[in-house]
Amino acid sequence: MTTKMNAAVASRRTFLRGAGVAMLLPWLESIPAWGQAASGGANAFPKRVAVVFMANGINPNNWWAKGSGALMELGPSLEPLLPFRERLNFIGGLFNEAATNVGIHPGQTGNLLSGARLTKGPEIRGGISFDQVLANQLGESSVQPSLVLGCEQPTTGYHETNFSMAYGSHISWASATSPVPMEVYPSLAFDSLFENRGAQRTRSILDRVMEQAADLRRQASASDQAKLDEYLTSVREVERRIDRVRNAAIQASEATQQGQPALTMQRPASGLPEDIREHMRLMADILALAFQTNKTSVATLLLCRDISGMFYPFLPVTEAHHLLSHNDTSKEFTLVNQYYAGQLAYLAQRLQSMREGDGTVLDNSCLLFMSNMWSGSRHDSTRVPVLTLGSLGGTLESGRVLDYYNRPADRRRLCSLYLSLMDRMGVELPSFGDATERLAGI
Repeated sequence: MTTKMNAAVASRRTFLRGAGVAMLLPWLESIPAWGQAASGGANAFPKRVAVVFMANGINPNNWWAKGSGALMELGPSLEPLLPFRERLNFIGGLFNEAATNVGIHPGQTGNLLSGARLTKGPEIRGGISFDQVLANQLGESSVQPSLVLGCEQPTTGYHETNFSMAYGSHISWASATSPVPMEVYPSLAFDSLFENRGAQRTRSILDRVMEQAADLRRQASASDQAKLDEYLTSVREVERRIDRVRNAAIQASEATQQGQPALTMQRPASGLPEDIREHMRLMADILALAFQTNKTSVATLLLCRDISGMFYPFLPVTEAHHLLSHNDTSKEFTLVNQYYAGQLAYLAQRLQSMREGDGTVLDNSCLLFMSNMWSGSRHDSTRVPVLTLGSLGGTLESGRVLDYYNRPADRRRLCSLYLSLMDRMGVELPSFGDATERLAGI
């Protein structure tokens, strides 16, 4: 995006500015934020798409849905999503043909969002992912074309199938040969969200903009004052949680630098939360704030990568995620599935709590929850788990169970779903990946 276009986008928004920080605001009825476009009703609000990814499949026996709307029944793995039944689509039977019959793990992951054939050996080559197609087409309408977050570090090297481990560590690809760098540190993602730079970046963002916030509050209507207070409280809460992680890193750094004058110490690198629950919720909060302020309209959140080494000490399970997926019909793996469904529910709740006109940010969003395979014990990618949550500005009907498993291959392609979602985002393409048709019935 050019500097001229950046300036044009910025001129249509309301910021709170302070030393080394620029803080976008959510849409406010009584303040001319986002220009006058939002006065046109619900359809005038930006539509957003976020892909939320969990690797290594699900418990096939407990991942199901029946019925529709408020009467929809959900299998045990999906119980945390019961409050969102009317906003949920359970989509069964879709598959990515390029990820079948190619060997296990990385070859089933690196093309999940592209449908492209992956190259083995030292050359990394696949295809651009659909989120980055959207980012390229819609980037001029957002300050940041896309947000790419992760909760597990990428790995390097090669799998026994001779596919690069980069394929298993990244779902978002800027081109056939380049994965989009994934931010796994909550503090750095937060800094980027608020353009938090310079020597004061460890000082509270809200402290630096409070004077402007007070002036703005005096101009706002009563309902907008409440919305502004809620937004600033959300930012403050995320700041406090990130500070706890940062302070732990500072203490660890100071322990290794005893006797060194504090003024000559480099700022310690912000650490990763020790508790994965805190890590995932921080990333979900940052994604939600990015959507609320229209910082971006496209995001991906990789909760765990392929061949994940994550442990879950807060659950009655003892094995790491990948090993546990080899016993995917077990009660223990169901508990892991429930935990991840709970992360989707948490993000949905955050977006639902953010008012936007007569609706919410969730109403104008689509959360696309996916895994790279159906069964971890069989490494079966002939169908993949797919859920959508949200109505994408009223363009996506919800509360449905859609089963494509027994349809011909060309009628159940993942890339057909992506074409359908891109249409609703205003990006219409004749084809994408291995699909030339939209997904019927979506």
